[in-house]
Amino acid sequence: MKVDVLLGLQWGDEGKGKIVDVITPKYDIIARFQGGPNAGHTLEFNGIKHVLHTIPSGIFHDNTVNLIGNGVVIDPIILKKEILEAQKIGANLKENLLISNKAQLILPSHRILDKVYEETKAEKKIGSTLKGIGPAYTDKTARIAVKTGDIFDSKCFIEKYNNAKSHHIKILNGYNYFESFDELEKQWFDAVEFLKQFKFVNSENYVNQAIKLKKSILAEGAQGSLLDIDFGSYPYVTSSNTTCSGVCTGLGISPKKVGKVYGIVKAYCTRVGSGPFPTELTDEIGQYLRDKGHEYGSTTGRPRRCGWLDLVALKYSIMLNGVDKLIVTKADVLSGLDTLKVAVAYKVNGEITTEMPYDLSSISEIIYDELPGWKKDISKCSKFEELPVELHNYLKYISVNTGVKIKYLSVGPDRSQTLKI
Repeated sequence: MKVDVLLGLQWGDEGKGKIVDVITPKYDIIARFQGGPNAGHTLEFNGIKHVLHTIPSGIFHDNTVNLIGNGVVIDPIILKKEILEAQKIGANLKENLLISNKAQLILPSHRILDKVYEETKAEKKIGSTLKGIGPAYTDKTARIAVKTGDIFDSKCFIEKYNNAKSHHIKILNGYNYFESFDELEKQWFDAVEFLKQFKFVNSENYVNQAIKLKKSILAEGAQGSLLDIDFGSYPYVTSSNTTCSGVCTGLGISPKKVGKVYGIVKAYCTRVGSGPFPTELTDEIGQYLRDKGHEYGSTTGRPRRCGWLDLVALKYSIMLNGVDKLIVTKADVLSGLDTLKVAVAYKVNGEITTEMPYDLSSISEIIYDELPGWKKDISKCSKFEELPVELHNYLKYISVNTGVKIKYLSVGPDRSQTLKI
């Protein structure tokens, strides 16, 4: 057996949580491999809407183990709240949740640093969720990170915590920031104690042993490929590797153990926060997509920027990830538009190109194809054959131009509103 991968191909918010929830019954283990509580994976089923930030999206299926891998950064306060909320609606986390000993903890001072760093950028703000993600990953590289496995050795844990905290306070003093975060720190230590009741594992050994035992495993990504720290629209990116390569370092598996790669793409594009967005619509169509698609961040609540589907960016993400199958979400949001546009090329320095340029701000013009839209409400369609011919043609256009077949289509937010193609 190999580890299948499901990840986003745009700037995040593609609907990964919903699709993971839908296909979880096919898998024994769902494993998050990067990111932290900046993720917001929304699941809807049985009239319930639930947002997960750190816990893998298969947690509401009793027969599936959910692993928080070593590549994830964890805020104990947020994870505690998330666990309690999930338990309220029946999730069996004592049995079905595993946490890697090598996952990194987000400290209270990381949150403060994130806030200070963002404020000092003024008009060049990244659009951080202010959850402490970036500073936490910085500490990993600086070799002063506090890992989850440290919490079981009280002396070592406090020593490492104080060492990192002291380092952070020196930085904050340099920014003339002297506010106390004692109350946040108290909540944090209480949450750490709460987490000790759950199962912690050496996740790299666990995953590789599961592979040997022929367990079916799905690696769940967070954010999107265009936010990757190496290949995204730098510096307006997240702090981890959101592409398929992050699975190997985020779970501790060999590249030879990566199986099918499923890439999720919205039928249009969205982006939260700052950074270049070539196909962004600032007109009434952009607002139509935002309103109809309820495009507001599940983690921050911020309105998402909306735009047309971008094939240049999509093919770039497909190339980086080696995508085997596409999953298209939110097709229902496009219902009602007379004409759809799809970006097929950019003009950069006076020349037409179908490659992602190094600097997206160098794009002077977007070249679009136009396709007919459809009026039919597709949210109640239960079969592919019930969909309007214009949508059939739109999906075929995407598949032909990317060279990748589409496996699933989402026509609404609920678990049941997912069609297999």
